[in-house]
Amino acid sequence: MTFATPTPPIETQPIDRVALAALTPERFAAQYQRRGLPVIITDWLQPDWDWNLDYLCDQLGSHEFLLRYYGKERYQQDKRQWTSIGSGVKTHSKPFSEYAALLRSREAHEQDIYLAKCSIQNTPLAKTEAVQTICSQLSHLGLTQPASSLNLWVGPAGHVECLHYDPMDGTLIQLHGSKRVVLFPPSQTFNLYPYPFYAHLRYGLRLRSWFSRVYPDQPDFAAFPRLRQAMQHRYDVVLGPGELLYIPAGWWHEVTALGDEMACSLNRFWRVYPTPRAVFFWGRWRAYLGSLCAVPNVLVQVAVALLSSQRQQKIKEILQML
Repeated sequence: MTFATPTPPIETQPIDRVALAALTPERFAAQYQRRGLPVIITDWLQPDWDWNLDYLCDQLGSHEFLLRYYGKERYQQDKRQWTSIGSGVKTHSKPFSEYAALLRSREAHEQDIYLAKCSIQNTPLAKTEAVQTICSQLSHLGLTQPASSLNLWVGPAGHVECLHYDPMDGTLIQLHGSKRVVLFPPSQTFNLYPYPFYAHLRYGLRLRSWFSRVYPDQPDFAAFPRLRQAMQHRYDVVLGPGELLYIPAGWWHEVTALGDEMACSLNRFWRVYPTPRAVFFWGRWRAYLGSLCAVPNVLVQVAVALLSSQRQQKIKEILQML
């Protein structure tokens, strides 16, 4: 691959950063939710609510989670050669205490091992004051129709969740460390070269049609000439502890853990409101079409899993992809 020097973004309005106390449900809906615009909301956590590694070990020590083994070498490859991405990469189930040991020894950094999108519903974290407060504050914004449980994300500094969009609205809450988020509006989907939806026929849910084939920090304009136009609509934000980023459906985002240690976040997906924003969003239907194309492959995986001696583990891996 031949990478070019990034094109500077055009002068755009920055992503708003607003204190939680300054938002009412009406203002949040009018200025951001109905218009489908991202916003950073500050002051979500008390100063002593730091979900560092020691705290997470106390809460989650023996609970098992599926860890994604990305491997550092994949980021040196042309994404067009990838056969797995996101929750489709190779996984292993381990107790959280063992994952913490991998983080402390920095093996998780060297192999890019990530705990991603794991529900906290049946863990002690769900009953903590911090989570109860977060849920109350989300309701204060008028977010009352979740499309998922609260999901935990823990990983080494330097990890990158590659450029993609979601067909649902999302909220990302930073609980330890900081993350840089690169954003592109839905209007740039064509210019960001997503994987074709029919790729699911071959790869099932190991590959995702809502992921991009480009590297926004290492743009290859020769291979992806339309990317030059998309780069002029790029936003970069840093999300610090106690801050929430509202990511409307269709907004492309790439998330990088900063610093030298680890980062911890919670996210939740929400029904898209108002309904016309969901109905007339082509990217949503594109993602569903890709998922439909994946059905035959997934059914074969389920059949193989049911015949496997590791049936429970294999089924868990398939459910994680879904």
